[in-house]
Amino acid sequence: MPRVKKEIILENLTVESVAAEGKCVAHTGEGQVVFIEYAVPGDVVDARVTVKKKNYLEARIIRLVQPSPDRLEPFCEHFGLCGGCRWQLLPYSMQLEAKQRQVYDQLSRIGHLKLPPLRPILASDKTEFYRNKLEFTASDKRWILPDEDPEGLAAEQKLGLGFHVGRFFDKVLDIRRCWLQPEPSNAIRLFIREYAVSHGIPFYNIRENSGIFRNMFVRTTDDGQVMLIVCFAADFDGRAAMLDAVAERFPQISSLYYVINDKLNDSIGDRECILYKGADAIWETMENLRFRIGPKSFYQTNNGQALKLYRTVREFAGLTGVETVYDLYTGTGTIAQFVSSGASKVVGIEYVPEAIEDARINAAANGIDNCSFFAGDMKDILTAGFIAEHGRPDVIITDPPRAGMHPDVIATILGAAPEKIVYVSCNPASQARDLEALCRDYTIEAVQPVDMFPHTTHVENCVLLRRAI
Repeated sequence: MPRVKKEIILENLTVESVAAEGKCVAHTGEGQVVFIEYAVPGDVVDARVTVKKKNYLEARIIRLVQPSPDRLEPFCEHFGLCGGCRWQLLPYSMQLEAKQRQVYDQLSRIGHLKLPPLRPILASDKTEFYRNKLEFTASDKRWILPDEDPEGLAAEQKLGLGFHVGRFFDKVLDIRRCWLQPEPSNAIRLFIREYAVSHGIPFYNIRENSGIFRNMFVRTTDDGQVMLIVCFAADFDGRAAMLDAVAERFPQISSLYYVINDKLNDSIGDRECILYKGADAIWETMENLRFRIGPKSFYQTNNGQALKLYRTVREFAGLTGVETVYDLYTGTGTIAQFVSSGASKVVGIEYVPEAIEDARINAAANGIDNCSFFAGDMKDILTAGFIAEHGRPDVIITDPPRAGMHPDVIATILGAAPEKIVYVSCNPASQARDLEALCRDYTIEAVQPVDMFPHTTHVENCVLLRRAI
């Protein structure tokens, strides 16, 4: 994307509306579109052009001439540097309107879909401390703040434990307080940071693949259970003392793991999670069901909104007790078990073997005997032969990753010809593409956006399709 070589300042731009990716839109006096970061509709600003394209400009605010009456003060001290929670400036009602419009625009523009009126987006009851899982990364070269002199900082002052800074894979912003996850998340992170610094445990350097302390995960439940996973690039003599100190300081940690990860990326999906103290899992409750959450388990990160989403899925499925249901990308089987009481049979398929193990444990713990689960690549498992063996689905529920579904999976779904498809997505753009293919044989009956992540641009969406031929 071409960057601007000569400085261009646009004065007295009036910000008009929220656009894609969290930016806002204004127009120059000549009518050219300008996308502006960290703006609020109603702001009047001077902005420096950062990207110049034929049909639009991108710019950053250099002076707030007149703030919008809707503009809010950000509540987080790390706002603008962290890169997360970018919509703190916007009233929550305005965030919801933008997400509702985003779903409609992407389904209609990308998918060229004939849509019924969208249901009003389901707002989150919590807009702060709503996440049940966070990952924090350690770095021996943290992001240096604008008012800091890097030459005047001691080595230990350059260490960071927090979140990656946008566009810089090797830079980590040291976080003092995060508003996403309830305590003791912040307290645990700060204690571990101080312990590692005071005991000389080297923080990781991703460029050199050196250091010891690499990253950490905190998982929490609504009833106060806490799981902590501490990741090291190599084992070391002080590991046990460090973990013992954490366990002693935070007795509420019910499940304490560590991981040795010597790879060049932070993912632990292919690493062994070693239980150091406590239970091997924490358990979350949803309605009358309990779900096991292990160190590698996928579970929706906003519990309250997950319940609203799953109730929508159950409503859209409209089960009467006689249907065979396929739950694709089932994860730990949460949706499968949530709808199981209304089905004759539920078949869940998921790529991650550990998730399928959790799904089976969950089903047994909940006394559910009409769910079966299978692990493997979706396009390889979901075949005509598989369907012939396990029964043709009356309803297919699908909740794929952000990239959407493989064309082979879509072809198999069309071949199976279920009466209904309930498509859940965290990315309406890829969902629109898949829906366009499915609408060869199906019509869209209902669209329900769900806000899982307040103060971000992300939106979940649930669509009901019914067979038309």
